Amino acid sequence: MDPENMQRSLNVGFSGGEKKKNEILQMLVLNPKLAILDETDSGLDVDAIKTVSKGIKMFKNENNAVLIITHNTKILHSLKVDYVHILVDGKIVKTGGQDLAKEIEENGYAKYR
Repeated sequence: MDPENMQRSLNVGFSGGEKKKNEILQMLVLNPKLAILDETDSGLDVDAIKTVSKGIKMFKNENNAVLIITHNTKILHSLKVDYVHILVDGKIVKTGGQDLAKEIEENGYAKYR
């Protein structure tokens, strides 16, 4: 991050992508046991997704967990996920691994609705 950003109020004047990257930085600094990332990849370009993914990889270890909520599987390309869950109307309708994310990317969610 640009050192000048240290002089700004939290997330004030940041673009959407800067806010997402800052959230990942905050996660790394605060080091919670569980990080819930809701639509972290929404609106990010390819390079920003790589940056965010790198931060998630740096954070994840045997002492913490990350729950990523997304409608797009792009962020999962560079992450090794333990589980993929498909949620429909507030219920988990399918659980799998990385292969389930690939299936969704290829075929969409239609068969689960």
